[in-house]
Amino acid sequence: MAEVKLQKLVKKYGNVGVVHGIDLTIAHNEFVVLVGPSGCGKSTTLRMIAGLEDISGGTISIGDRVVNDLPPRARNISMVFQNYALYPHMTVKENLGFSLKIAKQDPATIEQRVAEAAEILGLTPLLARTPGELSGGQRQRVAMGRAIVRHPDVFLFDEPLSNLDAKLRGQMRVEIKKLHQKVKTTIVYVTHDQVEAMTLADRIVIMKDGHIEQVGTPAEVFEQPKNTFVASFIGSPPMNLLDATTATEGGRKVAKLSDGVTLALPAAAAAKVTDGQAITVGFRAEAFSPVGYGLYGDNEVATIERTVILPEPLGTETLLYTELGGKEVQGKMLNPRFVKPGEQLTFNLDLSRLHVFDKASGKSVLV
Repeated sequence: MAEVKLQKLVKKYGNVGVVHGIDLTIAHNEFVVLVGPSGCGKSTTLRMIAGLEDISGGTISIGDRVVNDLPPRARNISMVFQNYALYPHMTVKENLGFSLKIAKQDPATIEQRVAEAAEILGLTPLLARTPGELSGGQRQRVAMGRAIVRHPDVFLFDEPLSNLDAKLRGQMRVEIKKLHQKVKTTIVYVTHDQVEAMTLADRIVIMKDGHIEQVGTPAEVFEQPKNTFVASFIGSPPMNLLDATTATEGGRKVAKLSDGVTLALPAAAAAKVTDGQAITVGFRAEAFSPVGYGLYGDNEVATIERTVILPEPLGTETLLYTELGGKEVQGKMLNPRFVKPGEQLTFNLDLSRLHVFDKASGKSVLV
């Protein structure tokens, strides 16, 4: 069983802390994505799992072994980098089998494993080519194939798609997801792209400044962010976040925005706040739609007149930029019509989909 367990994991460079005592358990066959902004410690964490970085404290276990002091080759992991790292003078077949050749596997085993990996990744017609004769996507598949042939306990991916264009990134995301379904093993994947994280992961680990902010399924971190950082980082476009103050009006807890707009708070959040508390209210673009162009069903809504600053047509939907609570916010028009800048529209804000965070701590009031 290739469970990966990090316990109180620390990394320091001199007196500078990069990873601050994180705890994380990754189950056998689970696809976990570490995501966060540049400098958050995600790649350093991956490199510590791989044995490419020494740890400053804590333990790393793969399966039932503590691997803190084991060299990379003894950890039975395979790593795929963003720069492919293929040997330019070797054919695809030779690149795929090189690590097995170095490990002195017999030729029949090498032939069999290379054929298996090539078949899984659609590389069989390309085995006689060199890397210079391949596209970026094909080279990345060869890099993945080179990892597969070793039959590792754990695959480690370090931003493998960052060198590809947008269309190819989308195609390779599908390839990697298919790979996980075919090759049942544990995958730890690092990216700064939250779209990659949402589409690939069984669970997402969101990091900031060397700490883990939240761990959960893509649905959990999207729908139940634990703090304003997660709320603003996960989702495209990011969640709208507005400063407000709580009050009681008509027997209900409300959020009063700086421009005078009053929003009734969902019951669960209302029970957790007191009058006069400084809060941040958040809502996704899809919860703020022009009347007749949204999905709010029978939910209670706040109806708000606003001027469109900028429409951004995206085909089946249009993002609408406007202002609320003294800040620019984004709404979403489904099955859209043409909208021009400066047009006045009546928006419905689905109050059941409001998120409420304590302003001082940034934490959800429901945590």
